[in-house]
Amino acid sequence: MPGGYEWLIIIAVLLLLFGAKKLPEMARSVGQSARVFKGEMKGLKDDDARTRQGEEPKPAQELPAAAPAPQQAAPAPQQQASQQAPAQATDRPAGPAA
Repeated sequence: MPGGYEWLIIIAVLLLLFGAKKLPEMARSVGQSARVFKGEMKGLKDDDARTRQGEEPKPAQELPAAAPAPQQAAPAPQQQASQQAPAQATDRPAGPAA
């Protein structure tokens, strides 16, 4: 374990390498990482305890029920146009093309 002077040397080297502005940000990110890691470890222990007791772990979030598909009440506009096209008269003669 480092003593008093060794800690001062380590802090001085860190200040020289990263600067005074960057050190608080780095310390914050290390703290957040440690909290996340601790939480995940606790979650794993809880899951192990549940499986030993025969309980199944609950899902994190239940999915909503699927909505029924909408039924088509009227044909689409393109289908209506194709249904009306044969009923319309054409200007071309009904015989073979010359």
